[in-house]
Amino acid sequence: MRDAEKILSIISERGKNQKPLERIYRLLFNEEFYLIAYQNIYANKGAITKGINNDTVDGMSIKKITAIISKLKTETYRWTPVRRTYIKKKNGKQRPLGLPSWSDKLLQEVIRIILEAYYDNQFSNHSHGFRKNRGCQTALETLAKKDWKGIKWFIEGDVTNCFNSFDHQILMNILDEKIADKRFLRLIKNFLQSGYMEDWKYNKTLSGCPQGGVLSPLLSNVYMDKLDQYVENELMPIYNKGKDRARNHEYLSLLDRRRRYIRHGKWEEAKELKKLAQTMPSNDTSDPNFRRLYFLRYADDWIIGLSGDKNDAEEIKGKIATALQVNLKLQLNQEKTLITHARSERARFLGYDIHVLYNDAKHDKSGRRCINGQTGLRVPRDKMRAKIGQYMAKGKPVHRQELTRYSDYDIISTYQSEFRGFVQYYLRAYNAHQMRAVKYIMEMSLAKTLAVKHKMSVMQVFRKYKATTETKYGLYKVLQVIVERDGKKPLIAQFGGVRLAYNRNATIDEKPRQLLSNRSQLIDRLLRNVCELCGATGNIEMHHVKKLKDLSRSGRRHKPEWMKRMIAIRRKTLAVCVGCHREIHSGEYDKVRVH
Repeated sequence: MRDAEKILSIISERGKNQKPLERIYRLLFNEEFYLIAYQNIYANKGAITKGINNDTVDGMSIKKITAIISKLKTETYRWTPVRRTYIKKKNGKQRPLGLPSWSDKLLQEVIRIILEAYYDNQFSNHSHGFRKNRGCQTALETLAKKDWKGIKWFIEGDVTNCFNSFDHQILMNILDEKIADKRFLRLIKNFLQSGYMEDWKYNKTLSGCPQGGVLSPLLSNVYMDKLDQYVENELMPIYNKGKDRARNHEYLSLLDRRRRYIRHGKWEEAKELKKLAQTMPSNDTSDPNFRRLYFLRYADDWIIGLSGDKNDAEEIKGKIATALQVNLKLQLNQEKTLITHARSERARFLGYDIHVLYNDAKHDKSGRRCINGQTGLRVPRDKMRAKIGQYMAKGKPVHRQELTRYSDYDIISTYQSEFRGFVQYYLRAYNAHQMRAVKYIMEMSLAKTLAVKHKMSVMQVFRKYKATTETKYGLYKVLQVIVERDGKKPLIAQFGGVRLAYNRNATIDEKPRQLLSNRSQLIDRLLRNVCELCGATGNIEMHHVKKLKDLSRSGRRHKPEWMKRMIAIRRKTLAVCVGCHREIHSGEYDKVRVH
């Protein structure tokens, strides 16, 4: 895949130098890009989900790649309308989600790889959503930095129906500014206008990027980058004023008096003056010659921190509303775009409560006030209540009946993954210790689930499964189950063992997409062109299953050879010939076929 790496490095360099991208449609004829795309997205949950046809990742082959390239060469490739479904939002409303066919996903990923290499270096540093090596973690890191200090007002941005409102012509004009390839642009335009099927009725897409498409997040960043550029080039020069705040003369006067008392040996008076000085700001917080505007965007969510007065905040909100309407034909949701006082109220961004910290009694080692004016992150109470509510009924923790049919190992693993996923996200909050209430309720729900399954009391469950585990923070009490295996290390599942305390370096469970990754065994197995069941060569397809553990839980008394093989190698994929693949799906495969 060196050729692909070299091509993408050249594209990336052109992006850095702001040079136009030319003749890139022909890159879609390169088979290596499709192998990279396949490697990137085959493990996604939606890869095996059907669109409006039966085209999924199952059955992936070199022949399928060749067919896509052949159609692209003659410009006869047609995007399939996505199957529209709906997912519930937290506010009770429903968000439309498009489910494309596998071939469309594969081609979208190839286009995404190429465009990301070109555009990512040109995107604003204030943008963190859907970008490689960036995400919620980097956005929250930026908020907690000392740069965001001394803020008086937060402006929480909300765009009405953002992704479904993108104007196709505006997006195509933005792409046309830097991409000089009409065939490529025509392919993108056809993608945007491919439509969707709902209740088996075709509907045109007159605006918006299909949510659920592999390419849509990148195109949304290309579109919303115009907002980033407006804030950087138009607003920041106006609302960034002065180098430093003026000093507070009253504060300086107290310090001068204190120094005089010290020179004359009046230690008690000097001590009292120091206490008094530390109750007032060292700088002039109302300095008219100093203002700052900070900006951060994650997808369609954005937040502005302002050191200025409320009139400035109202003015900025109005200017952004006008810019969105005029330049991007997007509507700012006036009701949800809130102006929040940074010290007395809390803004909401990426699931965290954001506010400015003030505590005159909090000192560093040198005795200086160390947190005043800094931006603090909190776990919202409603988020903890909502999480706890999933494991409670009538005010008490309850068991989960749907899990009682699984093994103890799977039950404990399920609870731990749900607990760790929630906690790990909020460890950057200074009140992370309050999540102990979440742990207690989940632990009781787990104990009751095991108690119902084994028909024992909760106390007996704790006696049977209690254990201690060693962590870098010390010993922790956990609920644990160990599954012994012949000739292998035992499988261990445990609930708990997570330190619930503020951690400014906590890692959020998200994996930013890489530009390129090394070729995996998956691609080598596909290119080897040998059936892993019968040894036949030629016409190899990849058989995929959604979850490997589903095979182990299979109710079949005598598992067929293909199932045993996948369980043994612990992979969700198997390279098979067309004949073996057909028999697997028909249920007729129960032994190695002889050719």
